[in-house]
Amino acid sequence: MQSKAKTIYTKEQKIVQVSAVLLFDGDIAPDTPTLSAGFVVLDGVKRNIVQGIKHRNPDGTVNYTELDVI
Repeated sequence: MQSKAKTIYTKEQKIVQVSAVLLFDGDIAPDTPTLSAGFVVLDGVKRNIVQGIKHRNPDGTVNYTELDVI
């Protein structure tokens, strides 16, 4: 987990402040093509997922998964 501050706009043009980026080795949700909703619990604190990215290797496999949370 890396803490950061970043402002992004949702589809509804709502401003949200991203408070952390989570990086996971591999594909944490292989049955889900995209990650853009839901939540994670970090150190007992519930954080909402704003954006998820599956970074891929040249062969198409997922190298790591990145989640932006608030």
